[in-house]
Amino acid sequence: MEYEVSLEARAVYERVLDICREVKKEGGTALLVGGCVRDEVRGELSRDFDIEVYGLEAEKIEKIFADFGNVNEVGKTFGILKISDPCGIDIDISLPRTDSKVGEGHKGFAVKADPNMSIKEAARRRDFTFNTLSKDPLTGEIFDAYGGIEDLRTRTLRVTDKELFRDDSLRVMRGAQFVARMGLRIELETMALMQDMVDDLETLSSERMRAEWNKLLLKPDRPSLGLQALFNIGVIHKLYPELADLRDTPQEHEWHPEGDVWVHTLMVVDAAREVIRTHDLDKESATAVMWGALCHDLGKVSTTEFSEEKGRIVSHAHDIKGEEPTRKFLEKLGFPKRLTEKVVKLVKDHLTPNIMYLNTVRKGEKITDGAFRRLAKRLEPATIAECTYVAEADSLGRGPFLDPKHADQFLLPVVTEPYDGFAGGEWARKKAIELNVLQKKAKTIVRGKDLINIGFEPSAKFGVLIKLADDVRDSLGWSREQIMGVILDNRHSIHTVIEKLSNLLEKN
Repeated sequence: MEYEVSLEARAVYERVLDICREVKKEGGTALLVGGCVRDEVRGELSRDFDIEVYGLEAEKIEKIFADFGNVNEVGKTFGILKISDPCGIDIDISLPRTDSKVGEGHKGFAVKADPNMSIKEAARRRDFTFNTLSKDPLTGEIFDAYGGIEDLRTRTLRVTDKELFRDDSLRVMRGAQFVARMGLRIELETMALMQDMVDDLETLSSERMRAEWNKLLLKPDRPSLGLQALFNIGVIHKLYPELADLRDTPQEHEWHPEGDVWVHTLMVVDAAREVIRTHDLDKESATAVMWGALCHDLGKVSTTEFSEEKGRIVSHAHDIKGEEPTRKFLEKLGFPKRLTEKVVKLVKDHLTPNIMYLNTVRKGEKITDGAFRRLAKRLEPATIAECTYVAEADSLGRGPFLDPKHADQFLLPVVTEPYDGFAGGEWARKKAIELNVLQKKAKTIVRGKDLINIGFEPSAKFGVLIKLADDVRDSLGWSREQIMGVILDNRHSIHTVIEKLSNLLEKN
């Protein structure tokens, strides 16, 4: 198997080998464990390396590793040391250990390190069988005490030890994440165990749950698989009724042949993942776009009805009505205020870019510069760029979703023509770039400094006047020179300026 290996990755792995050789020289055995071995078996490269050292006491290990970089002892209580590599990659070194649940929360564990523990016993504490794999990098021998390789081959999610698995209910979320990342099926006994643990998820901190949600949405190519796993396990129904109700919300077949809003949402999050990759979004924008995609149609639950007049299913104002359930959902996960506001704004305006585009292309309507400036202001702290990416995912996330030959296999919508980008998004981004509002709202056309220079005394009225000036620009298309003319002509009274600008808006 051939890999394209960066010089940085090669340097880090050589460092890992040097550590293992030094351990062997001192009479111990160093094994790679966990994700890096799993990824290698799957034919993927890992950037994270965990080393488990057998046959040496902790003090001896610490002395050995001091020569390999800065040793972080934060996890020393749990038998873990962390070496900060010059390349910026951390290498975790630990002793074989057992974890016993003795209290509440993820910190309520008694850890017992034992350098003489067997490889099989040390691996028993790990959540899923494919994470029990370990490898001696000096000999190439892989240790597989729990059938992890076979489960990888058959794409099966199977717990290692049913009793130990129960010690941390967050593993249910982690399991769904692996389903999405590796396209796994959940083994029946594992499914039953995870379903039995759903109630325990309510005791977890919002911070830990949010971290797993972010991994589920942002790491896999097909986050829909993880979401459907959470649905099947019962997590969605128990904790997130805002999402569960999507399954019972129908859509008009003409516009959404894929089915109900839940199926559409699954397709949209998969499309959002591709949009993020295509446009190479940074972490902040990728996070906002993915959560915007997940929440974009939550408002359909309360607005969907059959219109006798139109003879079809409608969901009027579902974008606006999506604010309340989106806030409720994100609050459960303890979202930071800025990200919450971003997602809510994206949900409320996710239809706007395409509506503006279609009104221009199909109806010949003129979309004013002011409309774009108002959109940028309305979206803040989100951006027009991010809004177009959510709209693009929404547009792509519809159509046939099931393989007719394999009814249980989720597929992305089939594109019959070469995909050349989301036309509405491309158009909106181009216009926003021209107006310098793609990534931020427009600058105010009149500043407080301008008013002071004219001779006005600073006051709370400045804010009112500045907002009116922006509204005149955006609604009437006035230039700075025209607006400043009104202000200069009425410099004797700020109240008169405000009245004049207000009258201009009322007349139009």
